[in-house]
Amino acid sequence: MLTLTPDDHAKPWETTRRGLLLLVSSPAGAGKTSLTRRLVADHSDLTLSISATTRPARPGEEEGREYYFKTRAEFEAMIAAGEFLEWATVNGNYYGTLKATVMTALEGGHDVLFDIDWQGAAQIAEKAPHDSVRLFILPPAWDDLERRLRARAQDTEETIKSRLELGREEILHWANYDYVIVNKNFDRAYADLGHIYRAERMKPGRNSWLPGFVEDLLADAAGGREVVEPPKTPLLRPVQK
Repeated sequence: MLTLTPDDHAKPWETTRRGLLLLVSSPAGAGKTSLTRRLVADHSDLTLSISATTRPARPGEEEGREYYFKTRAEFEAMIAAGEFLEWATVNGNYYGTLKATVMTALEGGHDVLFDIDWQGAAQIAEKAPHDSVRLFILPPAWDDLERRLRARAQDTEETIKSRLELGREEILHWANYDYVIVNKNFDRAYADLGHIYRAERMKPGRNSWLPGFVEDLLADAAGGREVVEPPKTPLLRPVQK
């Protein structure tokens, strides 16, 4: 039987649990980065997955913070060794998720958020179906998506057109996701994202403490009924709802 302290009963979500993989996709410009970075900042058990890539580092980017930067030869050797949970080629560069890092986090009860395209999300969900939660973010209108991309003033016209075309391809796969949020209002979209994340954390299959917790409650109830002399009401441990 699982032994829980009174504090464990008061805060069951702080006991042993298995982590989850939150796979978030969207077309560029839909607000995915802003939403996911805030979610990570607001939840200490949630970390952002750091991918490996052959893309050259941009000014201000650091090894191990934005990406693990690899040469093409290094990346292909890692593919051959089966070190990736998923990998894909985007705009001529390799991107991939390191399997060992993610599995260690899951088994330690930590959640991992992926800012990922539909191909990568599909690969991870296929390999880890019970751990994966797929969420897609849509813009309120196509014109709004294009306006956001142009407002960045960071890309050439050719790049913007390429991003819009890739965005259209992303949207075609929206129905493969567990949840869809339309980001018309940031605060509302963020609230929805947070509700989904917290609800998924509470699913019984991700909380290995639940069977023992319920067993203890039932043992308390059974013990109370066995008391004959002197009669008294059993003290039940509180359950946080």
